[in-house]
Amino acid sequence: MKILVTGGAGYIGSIAVERLIKAGEEVVVFDNLYQGHRDAVHPAATFIQGDLADKDAVETAVATHRPEGIMHFASYTLVGESMEKPFLYLRDNIVNGLNLLESAVKHGVRGFILSSTANLFDDPAKMPIEENERIVPGSPYGESKNIMERYLHWMDRLYGMRYTCLRYFNACGATEERGEDHDPETHLIPLVLQVALGQREKITIFGDDYQTPDGSCVRDYIHVIDLAEAHILAMRTLLAGGPSGKYNLGNGRGYSVKEVIQTARTVTGHPIPMVVGARRPGDPDVLIASSESINHDLGWQPHYPDLRTIIETAWNWHLAHPDGYTA
Repeated sequence: MKILVTGGAGYIGSIAVERLIKAGEEVVVFDNLYQGHRDAVHPAATFIQGDLADKDAVETAVATHRPEGIMHFASYTLVGESMEKPFLYLRDNIVNGLNLLESAVKHGVRGFILSSTANLFDDPAKMPIEENERIVPGSPYGESKNIMERYLHWMDRLYGMRYTCLRYFNACGATEERGEDHDPETHLIPLVLQVALGQREKITIFGDDYQTPDGSCVRDYIHVIDLAEAHILAMRTLLAGGPSGKYNLGNGRGYSVKEVIQTARTVTGHPIPMVVGARRPGDPDVLIASSESINHDLGWQPHYPDLRTIIETAWNWHLAHPDGYTA
């Protein structure tokens, strides 16, 4: 396969590129390095520094390299920021995505994978969340992914470009060479590990009076390698003539915030002081995505579902890269 990966210098995208290269595929990375890191791009991949907002740059990349498939990771991704800056998400994520779709259709791209989100489901009636759950996006970020999913429906219907939307919550973990390095960092596991590294004094959790066994929120944490493999499996299915589809991706069970912190204490040997802060508005008690459909249709299942393994891989990467890619 020849695959164009947008956002291939970012956390999930770079590991998807790594796994594609490992599988012997040809990869072109398109990234503006706003959130990504040049050093995160696998050396065997062709790298193009460009912005999806630049329609000419997108057109040149697709026309020059003629990918069979596109994996689209590049977008603004912070739920909280999207509530404060809705137009950044409702305009840029969508317009940039349309630039990519237009070139993809023009040059006969056969398969398109959208890295979507389980934030499509703000208040699900059933847990774990299945694909037939009503879509009520929980933020402008979730809405931008919802709109992109609808656009892909029309690309398939009008032009025959097959697509798969993969919806998930919390990507985590690392490979030996690539891990999570955001500025600012907002995700729980790297924040907890920063305490163990001595880079922050404590971890603050947002409320401990939820309707869960230990009072802290329960969330779905899925290893980034498992996510990457789901993208690759879905792309191979599309390029082999498989139908378009939308799949929720989950780990199989949820872990509470306190479980994550306690597991990190065990893995790192650090006490990791914890304090309880105020609840964040709109945080549900439990969010877990079901993977039954993708397991049934494509045979995908997580190989790293254990929380300790997830945190160990992240910890090993952070120990080797305490300053992230800047080192």
